[in-house]
Amino acid sequence: MVISRFGIVATSQSLASAAAVRILEEGGNAIDAAIAANAVLGVVEPGSNGIGGDLFAMVYEAKSGRLYGLNASGWAPSGLTIDFLEARGIRSMPQEGINSVTVPGCVAGWEALHRRFGKMPFSRLLSPAIYYGNNGFPVTEIISASWQDAADFLTSHANARETFLLGGKAPKVGEVFRNPDLARSLQKIAEQGRDGFYRGSTAESILQISKENGGTFKLSDLTEFEPEWVEPISTTYRGWTVYELPPNGQGIAALSMLNLMERFPLEEYGHNSAKALHVLIEAKKLAYADMLRNVGDPRFSEVPVKTLLSKSFAEQRARLILTEKASCLVPPAELTEISHSSGGDTIYLSAIDHEGNIVSLIQSNYKGFGSGLIPPRTGFPLQNRGALFTLDRGKPNSLEPRKRPLHTIIPAFMEKEGVRIGFGIMGGWNQAQAHAQFVSNVVDFEMNIQEALEVARFTKPTFEGCDVQIEDRIPEKVRNVLFQWGHELNVLGPFSDSMGGGQAVMRDRSGIHFGGSDPRKDGEAVPESPPWD
Repeated sequence: MVISRFGIVATSQSLASAAAVRILEEGGNAIDAAIAANAVLGVVEPGSNGIGGDLFAMVYEAKSGRLYGLNASGWAPSGLTIDFLEARGIRSMPQEGINSVTVPGCVAGWEALHRRFGKMPFSRLLSPAIYYGNNGFPVTEIISASWQDAADFLTSHANARETFLLGGKAPKVGEVFRNPDLARSLQKIAEQGRDGFYRGSTAESILQISKENGGTFKLSDLTEFEPEWVEPISTTYRGWTVYELPPNGQGIAALSMLNLMERFPLEEYGHNSAKALHVLIEAKKLAYADMLRNVGDPRFSEVPVKTLLSKSFAEQRARLILTEKASCLVPPAELTEISHSSGGDTIYLSAIDHEGNIVSLIQSNYKGFGSGLIPPRTGFPLQNRGALFTLDRGKPNSLEPRKRPLHTIIPAFMEKEGVRIGFGIMGGWNQAQAHAQFVSNVVDFEMNIQEALEVARFTKPTFEGCDVQIEDRIPEKVRNVLFQWGHELNVLGPFSDSMGGGQAVMRDRSGIHFGGSDPRKDGEAVPESPPWD
């Protein structure tokens, strides 16, 4: 762990961590640092995040002791309907292209965070990202590998090819990449705030690419979008309180998993033992089935959050976890058109300042480089978050105008008796199950936050069947027992990107700060230097 009495920022790319710490050293707080880090990540890790994507955050405010939640996920454009798509012969939700695009919420999220909590001028917070856009940066290993994987996708779109490929190829490790178009887009935001994105030339470019590709975006879809301050939802887990954001996200599934896991003596079973892993895998199936059946945009349909998080409901559902037998079909999952992508195209960051303010922030394009569409002269891809809607009418997650889809990205927070941890682990449908594993590592097995991020994990990216992905650091003897119990294991490498990548910061009871960063990513936790003078 990184341990300090001052601030710490943990991100998936070291340049972003360092830039955010510089903001702390200049007098900014954790919120300022998080915005600066996120802006840099949009430049240096453009496939995963950026101003064309969505944002969710939790902020723990030290002076009030209050935890705030922000949902800055965008809505579908007003003209995008099931009828519109069906009239064009489209029978399932597009996974890329203009009709997978929802309004990007990131910039509105930055402004909402800054307006409520920020200390430093917005222009200063974006200056590191603008610098790297104009002057370039050497591309890091894991990010380069993801970029290489997306090369064919980028080649098929003219603006994407011109913006993100060098001589028709993705940048290699250590190769300097520049994005002056993105620097100019960020400069407009630095000068004008959200109006530098949702109005003016950037908005016109979004409307232009929408029109060219048969989309339905109107200027009002952009200008009228507002993020939403929300009350985090929570459950208790063996004396800790664990918080997630409410629907339209999948955070409720992490809390449901913990409620199920609490019914079993995991500490007695042993960490990553066959019995413990069996319980977690089966709890994942149950929690995700209930999440998929019920979760959508709560502005359009009622989500039974209280019921899903009740301990009595968990007790009832836990009875379905069979001893030494995997269940391959778990009701009541309704799986129509839900993407099975495990995802890896998201960033998560956490920041703490010397006062103990904590930010837990996640931001994403969904798929690598999102929809594949880059508005002309802007330097950023538009997300494809609308891919998660269903065209099955009358469901909580059915496509409707100005509706937000079911979301995979979730920040998290946990506390007990003055100990507070801001944490998150990105990676599509991996996230809620990874959160539950992290919490269990800390609570059941008393790991520090670095170890809790680093130890071997499993993930099940699908919603039915007995398939599960597992890292090979889990002993072969344990894997053999799970196989005998009916789990169909896909054994991956020791630090697989299928498990996502996480970051965490913590403040203990005595005011000491700790930071952890997942080795499955290119980043690190970086401490703030004290004022030497």
